[in-house]
Amino acid sequence: MPDPVRPDDDAPADPNGAPGAPAHPAVGVGPWDGAWPDGDHWDRDLLAAGDTRNVVDGYRYWTHEAIVADLDERRHGFHVAIENWQHDLNIGSVVRTANAFLAQEVHIIGRRRWNRRGAMVTDRYQHVRHHPTVEDFTAWAASEGLAVIGIDNFPDSVPLETYDLPEKCVLVFGQEGPGLTAEVHEAAEATLSIAQFGSTRSINASAAAAIAMHGWVRRHVFGQRV
Repeated sequence: MPDPVRPDDDAPADPNGAPGAPAHPAVGVGPWDGAWPDGDHWDRDLLAAGDTRNVVDGYRYWTHEAIVADLDERRHGFHVAIENWQHDLNIGSVVRTANAFLAQEVHIIGRRRWNRRGAMVTDRYQHVRHHPTVEDFTAWAASEGLAVIGIDNFPDSVPLETYDLPEKCVLVFGQEGPGLTAEVHEAAEATLSIAQFGSTRSINASAAAAIAMHGWVRRHVFGQRV
């Protein structure tokens, strides 16, 4: 079983930016107005003080444990993995997007430590696992019956836009710059490219992850055939 991942920075980024910068408007809600609701999922401290967490309104005043439990009942069939051999700064953004699209888990391949600032605290609600090597990762995927789908621009890549993504799969992304390693490319059932029409050779890894995850959602949540 892969090990849980602990990020290297437990302090979220300053929500108001640099010192001296204008403060952003307050986020969230204040103390509960009126008689408190009944139910174990309510957080009494938040009901009393207000809830400024980065959660949708439907989860306001809920305990952290209740939110995660509710998400676990509804998570989608895809996983996301990203290689982390050079301390990739995109991982936080990938985790945040995986939370938004309700991925089963995010998998970090390579270095255990990662900078979570881009996650905007969403890693508290998203399961994140670590695999020290590609071999460990692919063995885990096989044990779970998941198709490994690489996302990168290789000569043998097929278009994401025309590929029928399997429901049970793990979408794998390489680091900014070098992209997927040869080991992941070889192990993948398929490697998919994202159509581009400008002058740049590639797009940001976190942007590619968002596009691929949304492709899965369109296919398996909204039933849009390729």
